[in-house]
Amino acid sequence: MNRTEHREEKYIFPFVEYAPEEKKANLPLVIQLHGAGERGEGGEDLEKVDVHGFSKYLKEAEYECIVVMPQCPKNTFWAARVESIVRFIEQLIHEYGADKDRVYLTGLSMGGYGTWFTSMARPDLFAAIAPVCGGGMAWNADVLKMPVWAFHGAEDPTVSVTQSDEMVARLKELGRDVTYTRLAGVGHNAWDYAYNKELLDWLLSKKRQ
Repeated sequence: MNRTEHREEKYIFPFVEYAPEEKKANLPLVIQLHGAGERGEGGEDLEKVDVHGFSKYLKEAEYECIVVMPQCPKNTFWAARVESIVRFIEQLIHEYGADKDRVYLTGLSMGGYGTWFTSMARPDLFAAIAPVCGGGMAWNADVLKMPVWAFHGAEDPTVSVTQSDEMVARLKELGRDVTYTRLAGVGHNAWDYAYNKELLDWLLSKKRQ
């Protein structure tokens, strides 16, 4: 897939985009939120956003979708920027003429929190979500009606696995469509196990209900 860096002021966040050579209307849109170590102000910093996640896979693969990796500014964090994330996604849907029924959100670590919090704020926006080693608010999980695939390392020293355990337990209690990959013996780097063809195919198979 083609990799493009976007630093245009019209966009709320600078971002890296992976897209087919022929970018047409009505393509699915996948948003990936990075971790705390990849924050920056665009420019040369923008290279950080695709160090982890789908990027290694997408450099060698071809997909009929657009994958966007925005960059969070240094002085904040994704869960504090939920309103901006939503406006950014709506902006991209409009700019790219993306398929509104096939918009997906995923993120790792700080981006895992951003995925839970953003999808709870606007559950109507997403066909499916995949939070990786993050956490949410289990008491508010009833708003999540879309399919969820969560990942977390069981030995994570940075974000306790109980953060995902609680979210998943509540979703199961509610009878939601939830898959949980709890990685035995794995620390914080659950993203090394999560971001691959299987997850991308799973996301793209879902349609907003």
